[in-house]
Amino acid sequence: MTKFTKTCATLAATTMLALPAAAQEKWDLPMAYSGSNFHSVTGAEFAECVTTGTGGAIEITTHPSGSLFAGADIKRAVQTGQVPIGERLLSGHQNESAIFGWDSVPFLVSSFDEHDKLYGAAKPHLEELLAEQNLTLLYSVPWPPQGLYFNKEVNGVADMEGIKFRSYNNATARLAELTGMLPVQIEAAEISQAFATGVAESMVSSGATGYDRKVWESLSHFYAVDAWLPRNYMLINSDVWSGVDEANKNVINACAGMAEYAGTWRAKEYTGFTLAGLAEGGMSVGPAGDALMSELKDIGATMTAEWLEAAGETGKSIVDAYNAN
Repeated sequence: MTKFTKTCATLAATTMLALPAAAQEKWDLPMAYSGSNFHSVTGAEFAECVTTGTGGAIEITTHPSGSLFAGADIKRAVQTGQVPIGERLLSGHQNESAIFGWDSVPFLVSSFDEHDKLYGAAKPHLEELLAEQNLTLLYSVPWPPQGLYFNKEVNGVADMEGIKFRSYNNATARLAELTGMLPVQIEAAEISQAFATGVAESMVSSGATGYDRKVWESLSHFYAVDAWLPRNYMLINSDVWSGVDEANKNVINACAGMAEYAGTWRAKEYTGFTLAGLAEGGMSVGPAGDALMSELKDIGATMTAEWLEAAGETGKSIVDAYNAN
């Protein structure tokens, strides 16, 4: 039993006595990543916490690996009420609003502490945007810093020319374009097959994704460039949320707070563990060379300027608030 689960049991003991009898609700919770991924593990614990804490009044069942809805469809499914709740990487919806891409601006931040400050600046604007789309944010957990995966040694941008690059949002697609790679839209659940079949040959992602998908079976090099730290978000349909009584809302919010804490801790701990796992799998793991980093940061400056233009005053206010801290 994890510390999170023990805390949930304590929460249940203190809340069940206070809860009035209520009809049981069953909520399906779609998730894009494998059940072993730390985001999915955290989501499963959150679901168990809510189920236990509400005395079974709200029973949540998780569906990892895109088994209920593909990753790209989860947000829309929650928004339209096809499911009451779901977890999604919102930067994958930057085509709807540039604000969703605040966490994928290259080299704006490169550490968890810096990212946390940027999230604090972006969160109010993000919640306002989500509210307009009938969505309420329950909690959010960052990924470890993003690095570059290849099936060969890469010493400069010229070495990337023509490589098929897995993209998952606007930022990754644009990164491919600016480095001469060929973007291919691939969801997390499809990564292993895409690399095994040659549909993709490279990606930017955390060590966690590569480790979970055993990409060392197809790829040979990981470069720790700390490009950005994207986030996953646990979202609930706002109509559903408004129909939850106050006692159960308190339980859900408490579980969400614990999930955000536990998930963030896991992200930090998982960083070193997964990079070591990639190396044990046979990959070359290390920092990018100075020449490559210099070229990547020039590209990052271009992408930052483009994002700020697309995000307008809201984007500027997020960056200004971050820089003021």
